[in-house]
Amino acid sequence: MTEIQTPRLILRRWRDDDLAPMAEINADPQVMEWIGDGSVQNLNATAASIEQWEEEWDDEGFGLFAVEVLASGELAGFTGLSVPEFLPEVLPAVEIGWRLAPQFWGQGYASEAAHAAMEFALQDRGLDRLVSIARIGNDASENVMRKLGMTPERETEHPVYGFPLRVHAIDLTEYAA
Repeated sequence: MTEIQTPRLILRRWRDDDLAPMAEINADPQVMEWIGDGSVQNLNATAASIEQWEEEWDDEGFGLFAVEVLASGELAGFTGLSVPEFLPEVLPAVEIGWRLAPQFWGQGYASEAAHAAMEFALQDRGLDRLVSIARIGNDASENVMRKLGMTPERETEHPVYGFPLRVHAIDLTEYAA
């Protein structure tokens, strides 16, 4: 089982008892504002998402980690790796992303988890490049991208919803520098 511990977090595979707290996160309009068309997800949609994330682990050897707060055992959300199939123009690529509950915002958890996931991608999985994609205006996510050392690569539009996106990237030589 793949598990990473940071000073405050555990990044791990998904468990059955993660469904309810992740569904609560996905049902929060504030969390989902910048995701897809901004629609919240119910329990069934969250279950399907977790199943898809676990399948990606099996198929690709990487995926989205459940992020657990070490001190409390609470599920904070997720961070990790996925193939951004929704944006074919950047393929082949692996995206690093995150989604946390609002009570965990502004405390450096997203950066801490994403840094660990980036290390996993570049060192353990041998990936030589990562992208991260954010809707323009999502300053909090773009701030995390900058903290990871990622730089803006291009601006484009979401192929389904039409809103502007910014693609950030980093390669192994930049990460190691």
